[in-house]
Amino acid sequence: MTNELLDALKLLKQKQWIDLTHTFGPNSPRFAAFAPAEFETLFTHDDGFFAQRFSFAGQYGTHLDAPIHFVRDTRYLDELELKELVLPLVVIDKSREAAANADYSLTVEDIEAFEDQHGQIEAGSFVALRTDWSNRWPSQEAFENKDAEGNNHAPGWSLQALEFLFRQRQIAAIGHETFDTDSAADYTKNGSLISEYYVLEQNTYQVELLKNLHLLPPKGAVIFNIVPKAEKASGFPVRSFAILP
Repeated sequence: MTNELLDALKLLKQKQWIDLTHTFGPNSPRFAAFAPAEFETLFTHDDGFFAQRFSFAGQYGTHLDAPIHFVRDTRYLDELELKELVLPLVVIDKSREAAANADYSLTVEDIEAFEDQHGQIEAGSFVALRTDWSNRWPSQEAFENKDAEGNNHAPGWSLQALEFLFRQRQIAAIGHETFDTDSAADYTKNGSLISEYYVLEQNTYQVELLKNLHLLPPKGAVIFNIVPKAEKASGFPVRSFAILP
């Protein structure tokens, strides 16, 4: 007798799996407002077992932001459904543009050009923005990319592009390689993270500080965002990975 579920697992195990998650520690790049992580050894093997204590902000390393991170009266991390965390994956490559202009923001025109080449983005997709910013890991200085006046420069999503994706394409969630959803230039111009607020206002989540997006096809892969179920949490480090078609 066949078992469709086990057959599906066998098929998945034959595919290529790509880790999209940075290994993080006390010296890893982090949002400037957060203190470095602290890892403390509580017991060693000389005590009979090895155990540690970890202290870090929920938005540390490759992490998942729940809606409550920015928006009042919305869902906490533990309220996300399991099926929301496994989604078809779309990767929009703007690495060349980000290399030429560190303040680059993804536009609606970029999305339309992507669709002209790869077909319309399907409803329910997880859309990731590839900028190759993850290549700057593990340097805090390179991630912040400050100019002589101390202003950060990093790429991101425009609000108009996100509105198009959520309203017109009805995507499910997004991810990117930088600390924030908004480009640093847009944050400076607007005085707040309006794009990040918009995403979380859709009662969905985002994943920040992804890596290895250059190893993924534009469409056809599946992303898994496996995250601890911390009670009433606004976010937490996530183990994100993709399975290639």
